Amino acid sequence: MTNSEMSGSSPFKMRLVHLDLKGAPPKVSYLSEVFPLFHALGANGLLLEYEDMFPYEGHLRLLRAKHAYSPPEIKEILHLAALNELEVIPLVQTFGHMEFVLKHEALAHLREVALFPNTLNPHEAESLALVGAMISQVMELHPGARWLHVGCDEVYYLGEGEASRRWLRQEHNTKARLCLSHMKAVACHVLARHPATTPLVWDDMLRAIPEDQLAASGVPQLVEPVLWDYGADLDIHGKALLMEKYRRCGFLRLWAASAFKGATGASQALTPIEHHLRNNVQWLQVAASGPADMLQGIVLTGWQRYDHFSVLCELLPVGIPSLAVCLQSLLHGGFTEDVKARVENFLGISSLEITDLMSEGAGSFPGSDILALVTHVGLHLRSSVDTLLERDSLLARWSTLVQELEAALHRVFYPDAVEEWLEENARPSLQRLRALVQDLREAAGAGPGPSPHSGQDP
Repeated sequence: MTNSEMSGSSPFKMRLVHLDLKGAPPKVSYLSEVFPLFHALGANGLLLEYEDMFPYEGHLRLLRAKHAYSPPEIKEILHLAALNELEVIPLVQTFGHMEFVLKHEALAHLREVALFPNTLNPHEAESLALVGAMISQVMELHPGARWLHVGCDEVYYLGEGEASRRWLRQEHNTKARLCLSHMKAVACHVLARHPATTPLVWDDMLRAIPEDQLAASGVPQLVEPVLWDYGADLDIHGKALLMEKYRRCGFLRLWAASAFKGATGASQALTPIEHHLRNNVQWLQVAASGPADMLQGIVLTGWQRYDHFSVLCELLPVGIPSLAVCLQSLLHGGFTEDVKARVENFLGISSLEITDLMSEGAGSFPGSDILALVTHVGLHLRSSVDTLLERDSLLARWSTLVQELEAALHRVFYPDAVEEWLEENARPSLQRLRALVQDLREAAGAGPGPSPHSGQDP
């Protein structure tokens, strides 16, 4: 059965997997392994949030991360996506979450509030020129994209900058109006240059805006909102009412956004599958109770950092079983025994655990070795260091396992992401253990002695 045949029972025509590349971006070689799995599981699109992994050129070159994809690599990613029937929607932040842009000294004057690099000052002509240039470069490498996501979520401190305060003192001016005018300017910019591309926006800044104001703004004719909620206890009725409100305001199409990982804690290392399954199944209920035929699709978000300066949450390979459970449940209308068996088959897992963490050594999907080793580290490293049952053998065992994990991570991620994950999750405990073993040796009168692993820390 093809995905289009299978999706007969799904209210979501489009099922996009979100790749959040602002942390631990996978190497292209790993994407070539997981895209066929995404397709097999029922995805038919990707939302690519490049952030600083896009190969910006010219005056925007400073935005590139150290291991940013090259233009040929972007083309290869799009080629791999096309081979696996995954339609790509690029995402470019244009208002909030602009830390990766506004952290640079050369662009800091475009901040809404001087102290904080997250929000763009909407009053500066240069601000629109900046996001316009970013959009142009991204669209140049994504010719024919049917949608472009322009972000616009969590625009913190909007209205608190000097220019905004002056503007807000004028009659009839409100924060809502300020927000809508920037959204409209960005959307008009996109549509003027790419008339066949529809802008998408996250919906959180629109939710509280009064209906008449939203309807009169012109924004509903220009963009499609993506309603996001990653909780395990959605207000299903409230979501249906929100969809009705958006429909009355003039929006023709809406999208939903659930989560398969990266939504249960900023430093979460292992994915709680049950939480994400409940979240996605509740979005099925929203789709059934909201206005018919408005929902274009659903984005299964997989956050990698809560923001540009936040720590890493679950790595992509760790979240794959959750993604599989969520996609298959969206495709088949819920999580039945039959769906569970299908997921186990896709992942090469003999017995899938939904309520507990994955059993170690589980699966034969791309990156399953990382899941097994990360699970082992997450469940046992700190506790075994705390108990310190057997000094030297414990150190040797953990050093070996962490080296094995490091090698597995290097296959999928760039060196800085590997470093960051190990620093966050493994090295501090290993260093405590190493220091303790050293102290115990010296206390026992054995002298410093050779370490079981000379050279660098694993």
